[in-house]
Amino acid sequence: MNFQGLIVCRNLLEEKIFSDEANAYEIDARLIERAEHLGLSGNLYRAYMIYLLAHEPNLISTSIELNGGKIGESLREIFIHDVEILLPILRGELWGDLKILNIYKPTVANVDESFNELLRRLENLYRANDIADIFIEHWKKFGYGDIATYRAFRWDAVTKNIVGIKHFEKIRLDDLIGYAHQKELLTGNTTAFVDGKPANNVLLVGARGTGKSSGVKALVNEYYAQGLRLVQITKPQLKSLPDLMETLRKFLSKRFIIFLDDLSFEESEAEYKHLKSAIEGGVESRPENVLIYATSNRRHLIRETWRDRSDEHEELYRDDSTNETISLSDRFGLIIHYYAPTQAEYLEIIRSMLKRRGIELDAETLRLEGLRWEMSHSGRNGRTAQQFVNYYLGQR
Repeated sequence: MNFQGLIVCRNLLEEKIFSDEANAYEIDARLIERAEHLGLSGNLYRAYMIYLLAHEPNLISTSIELNGGKIGESLREIFIHDVEILLPILRGELWGDLKILNIYKPTVANVDESFNELLRRLENLYRANDIADIFIEHWKKFGYGDIATYRAFRWDAVTKNIVGIKHFEKIRLDDLIGYAHQKELLTGNTTAFVDGKPANNVLLVGARGTGKSSGVKALVNEYYAQGLRLVQITKPQLKSLPDLMETLRKFLSKRFIIFLDDLSFEESEAEYKHLKSAIEGGVESRPENVLIYATSNRRHLIRETWRDRSDEHEELYRDDSTNETISLSDRFGLIIHYYAPTQAEYLEIIRSMLKRRGIELDAETLRLEGLRWEMSHSGRNGRTAQQFVNYYLGQR
């Protein structure tokens, strides 16, 4: 096919599979390689073309991100022009000489939710403007490339880019037992955020093993289709927060939670000042599509000891030092407290976890086994309950 007439999708000219210069065997080999690597099925010409349009950046998809989901009518018309050129492939009318390429079944099928939804929506569509509009809606909802494929990312300070986390935990809010009030606060703030309403940075603080980190991860699975993504950074990376913010500013149609897990600082550590500036107070404003969620076992994130309060180390203006140590946590507009469960709550967590696996213990056996496990482990919390359930199921 001749793609020279393409305008906004000219990046397709670089793909050798659709090049007139490639011979048939080379095309077949490349298509099969892509199908196995990406999990593509059916007519591989069509499937691979749809994959390229969905994932490779072009003028349309990048404009949608930069303009918060908006696209000009003129740009839409130009895209329809490009789709007209690609119609024989997108309709599945291009067939390979090797018949298996037309009904291919990969070893492992593609499990990308956004891509599979796009494939379903394109079924039985034949007009260029209808197909173009489906792609535009897809880019508005999911984005392109890794932003569409992954729910969570890590920050690479060297390349100054976000890197998709392929095996992200599939936990949902319904999997978290108890802490209904905390989940209500967390989801209320996050719902407002993805709806474009005012929302706060969040600090989840309290006892270990109570599901603080799991709650944040579950949010991304709940709100993925509404454009929410998570980016995890480490404490040493806080100094590169401005670079991360600038990167996320390029994807204005999406909402990002920057996630800091198990956060705390010694008073001698300077990284907390970068975080303070990023949350509030820096010269450059935080992007409207970014919030910071952090978890900690400590209410005041900057550690202070009695030695810091001794007379020989006392500052002339003690209140100034105190304000400095608490000012970081005060910049989180929403602070959600997680407390260690009572004995009854702890046993209920175990009972519910086992019930979901089809196992029901009588009350006395549950009490004896659950409390015996608690006494020999790290205390009474959700993590200990999960560990007991894993042990119990493994012994059956």
